[in-house]
Amino acid sequence: MAHMTDEEAKRLDEKWTKNPPKPGSNGTGYFTQCKKSAHTITIDNVTANYLNTKAIADQKTPSQIIGEMVREKIAVAI
Repeated sequence: MAHMTDEEAKRLDEKWTKNPPKPGSNGTGYFTQCKKSAHTITIDNVTANYLNTKAIADQKTPSQIIGEMVREKIAVAI
């Protein structure tokens, strides 16, 4: 990763502070791409603890555990 001088960091901060990105404004850029490929959700502490414990036990990521659970529910519903 390239290192910025203090002056470069200050100019970059000023640029984004004065001109914050507008998600979805033109279909390109970081925030639009995130909207298309990743979703952020909020879960309660009990659910988070369960997912982390299960992920560690199964040597998987919490996302993999959630995906398996969702696909299981979909299979039952079909």
